[in-house]
Amino acid sequence: MVEDPDLAPQCSAKGCRAAAVWRLHWNNPKIHSPERRKTWLACDEHRPTLSAFLDARGFLREVVPFASSGSATAS
Repeated sequence: MVEDPDLAPQCSAKGCRAAAVWRLHWNNPKIHSPERRKTWLACDEHRPTLSAFLDARGFLREVVPFASSGSATAS
């Protein structure tokens, strides 16, 4: 079975179709409970800019390597 590259987890940066390498876990404390985590996926190129965007707003909680589980989703 050949996996469809359009369905593979991709970077969350606008217009980027590169494979996901990092998970950026974040939440907005004004609207999310402290334990709630949203996830953006990032390629190596966009990890610094996506992290900086979230960190500047106080939303970034952690950055971890992405390991495809076959059922990953980004929100």
